[in-house]
Amino acid sequence: MSDISIISAILVVFVAFLAGMEGVLDQFQFHQPIVACTLIGLVTGNLTAGVMLGGTLQLVALGWSNIGAAIAPDAALASVAAAIILIKGGDFSATAISVAQGLAIPLAVAGLFLTMLVRTASVALVHGADAAAERGDFGALERYHLIALSLQGLRIAVPAALLLAIPTEAVQAALESMPAWLSGGMNVGGGMVVAVGFAMVINMMATREVWPFFAIGFALAAVSQLTLIALGAIGVSLAFIYLNLSKKGGNGGGAGSNDPIGDILEDY
Repeated sequence: MSDISIISAILVVFVAFLAGMEGVLDQFQFHQPIVACTLIGLVTGNLTAGVMLGGTLQLVALGWSNIGAAIAPDAALASVAAAIILIKGGDFSATAISVAQGLAIPLAVAGLFLTMLVRTASVALVHGADAAAERGDFGALERYHLIALSLQGLRIAVPAALLLAIPTEAVQAALESMPAWLSGGMNVGGGMVVAVGFAMVINMMATREVWPFFAIGFALAAVSQLTLIALGAIGVSLAFIYLNLSKKGGNGGGAGSNDPIGDILEDY
């Protein structure tokens, strides 16, 4: 199913609006790829494709975080735009999902420009809110906040509406006219971006205590007979074993920390 009905298009724009607001709220995580793409897939009748795209993009977005004045790529715009392109393309194969994932990266960078525009416009709203607070006008203060929040939602909803306005045939023709070397390169590049996202997360989380668990996880993932459910059960079991060892190490009353694995590594 590649054609999007009017009702589905309205729901997609609504999801895009929520994703834009959640980019600054972080309350319900609608801007996360796994949520935004899944919801767009749901309202368009392509839930499986939405989940698959959201899952792959989420692996990339795991390494995106705002640090100080440095703003991370816009995961909301990347998720919504890539999902719309995938749905309108009508091809939900692994290659098509990789192409949509490759398109999401430049879209995420382009979203930084829209973020800059909205945040620049919000400066005037902040001054208005300050003036309203000095007057004690709480109604105006609330309106300023709602306007600023709505601008964040429109930052994603308007591009989503523009993409939906493009005829489905035009999107399909553009994707089909893509040369093999370009689609193949985007497929390979999408896989590399996922690896980079994992590496960024590991770089933030890695300590001497958790490296053995990373090694065990990579070794078990190479066993083709193990499903994702089995790997998840093994991971949860290892976590409980680690917690139990930590409690026993803390109740010993002797020297050392509450981290038995860390104490073992300290001896080396």
